[in-house]
Amino acid sequence: MFQTARLDSALPKAEAYRDLLSQAEGLFHGETDAIANAANLSALIFHGLPDLNWAGFYLLRGERELVLGPFQGKPACIRIPLGRGVCGTAAERRQSVLVEDVHAFPGHIACDAASRSELVVPLLQDGKVLGVLDLDSPLPGRFDAEDQAGIEALAALWVKSSA
Repeated sequence: MFQTARLDSALPKAEAYRDLLSQAEGLFHGETDAIANAANLSALIFHGLPDLNWAGFYLLRGERELVLGPFQGKPACIRIPLGRGVCGTAAERRQSVLVEDVHAFPGHIACDAASRSELVVPLLQDGKVLGVLDLDSPLPGRFDAEDQAGIEALAALWVKSSA
């Protein structure tokens, strides 16, 4: 049985994310199914990081639409067009988007009114967008550059492990 560990708030963030990455490597060991790995990574992030109210995947379907994938949290928006909201913007730009206050983000899509900040990382394989990894928090300014780097590393591991 796999044991997850909540990140210790006394650890420096970079070290805490290394621990989370190590746990994800253990979860993915010997498994290449993208959906199974997305489900486990969503749960690992949601239960491993403090102050989240949503963590999960939106996967690209067709050329212009993200569709809800595995997640942890309240029910979510099912379809997001590329270029719309934080998720669609990150996918279209092919770069992470960190939003300190979602109410100040033009075109923000409010799936959960409690969300105040958001971090979205695109899932890229050979330059192609596979989807995004999305984290929401009820706290304004919850995410910073260290969170972005940590989640980008987890997203890259998911892409590498989910052939």
